[in-house]
Amino acid sequence: MDKKRHIAQFCAAALSNGYLKGFYYGKIFTGPSKGICLPGLNCYSCPGALCACPIGAMQATLGSSGHKSAFYVGGFLIIIGALMGRLVCGWLCPFGLVQDLLHKISFVKKIRRLPGDRWLKWLRYLILALFVILLPLLVLDITGQGKPWFCEYICPAGTLEAGIPLVLLDKGLRSVIGWLYVWKVALLAMIILLSVIVYRPFCRYLCPLGAIYGLFNPISIYRYEIDSNKCVKCGQCQDTCKLNIKVYEKPNSLECIKCGNCKKVCPNGAITNEAIINGLKNRKEEDDRRI
Repeated sequence: MDKKRHIAQFCAAALSNGYLKGFYYGKIFTGPSKGICLPGLNCYSCPGALCACPIGAMQATLGSSGHKSAFYVGGFLIIIGALMGRLVCGWLCPFGLVQDLLHKISFVKKIRRLPGDRWLKWLRYLILALFVILLPLLVLDITGQGKPWFCEYICPAGTLEAGIPLVLLDKGLRSVIGWLYVWKVALLAMIILLSVIVYRPFCRYLCPLGAIYGLFNPISIYRYEIDSNKCVKCGQCQDTCKLNIKVYEKPNSLECIKCGNCKKVCPNGAITNEAIINGLKNRKEEDDRRI
């Protein structure tokens, strides 16, 4: 399952950042497709980025004077969340792929979760509320404009995909590097090191996009269900889950990225992703009985 997922991640990353001339010249693509959001976290300022990041777009529109485009971004996130939930995180997000590959480094001892995991996993919701919504909306400059606080002060994807490449390609930018760039690179380095030890630390504890999609996990069209007649609560699904989710109890946990490994190892085939199909079948059966 991981092999198929990594192929999908590579394809999504390549399509998201397919403007190769940008990497050669150190210039950001400014074509009309930049007005379109992609589902995953992918920096707008990456030299190869062909479209916009929904989190960056949300901050930009909330910080603008009209806020009209915020309805488009909000609607986009609702539609993607309702269709897939955090399937986006597991299969389409370029920065998720980076963390997956780092965690495959085998000579370092792994841990299932960080100390304080129970509380740390709520940090991404605080970041969503504060850095993505409230600060861009309420803290304005003299022209009445907000700024993208999450992108500027936290986002490691932006540092990896845009900050470092642009500084390497543009001599002028290298001459104005300050404390903020140093902070962002240090934060990225910390997340890279943690990704080798614990699975997807950014997704688990910091990502506001994952926080949004996670809220849709229990109700999205693509969701898991447990067949209680087949499940014996053997725990193999939790053992194989790199996020340490008790799938047999919470098949649609807010943390689940829908990687599918739990389905693959279940000895009785008790985990399926046919909830919506079964729901439609049950509704049809009820309608038939009424007739």
